[in-house]
Amino acid sequence: MPVELYGYQFSVYSWIARLALEEKGVGYQWIEVDPFADDVPERYLALHPFKRVPALIHDEFQVYETNAITRYLDEAFPGPSLQSTDPRRRARSTQVISIVDNHVYWPLVRQVFSHRVFRPRFGQPSDATEVQKGLQAAAVVLAALERIAPDTEYLCGDAISLADIHLAPMIGYFAAADEGDTLLRQQPKLSRWWSTISLRAAYRATTPRLPASQPA
Repeated sequence: MPVELYGYQFSVYSWIARLALEEKGVGYQWIEVDPFADDVPERYLALHPFKRVPALIHDEFQVYETNAITRYLDEAFPGPSLQSTDPRRRARSTQVISIVDNHVYWPLVRQVFSHRVFRPRFGQPSDATEVQKGLQAAAVVLAALERIAPDTEYLCGDAISLADIHLAPMIGYFAAADEGDTLLRQQPKLSRWWSTISLRAAYRATTPRLPASQPA
């Protein structure tokens, strides 16, 4: 049975799962689910009772929560390993993923990207105050990531890891805002990392297609 990935096309966490699948070279069937819709199918609610995305089915094994999905994909399928066997690099990867979930997602994606890029592109109202709050928090978060980033190509060494896969889509959305891109460029190691990972084939293949900017 092929892998089935349920997700929302603009969801950053669905993007993370797709990026992991691409990096592992795993084929999959995409099933679009809009968790914000009023009529989310009952079949999906049975799969994910919290009405979020993504969720994955493989050979009747069902799993939701992005961290669980990406670890499963890495361990269940052949291809390049996305988790180091070195305990310190593995700990650093877990740390970065935790930072992403607890400190990166809300300010960088839900505040800056959503109100500066996403909402305007769809003709929805945005809140400049939310953007400023997000930028203030983002400066602290980026500085923290810069402090623990190594002088290597990727966040946990010379090979891409789950840490890179979890952070890259968040930064991709954040950097789509001019202010976000400016803040990112102030962090030398993160900027070098971003220049590398944003050019990877898997990243480019999975980047969501946003509508063009609305005329001013």
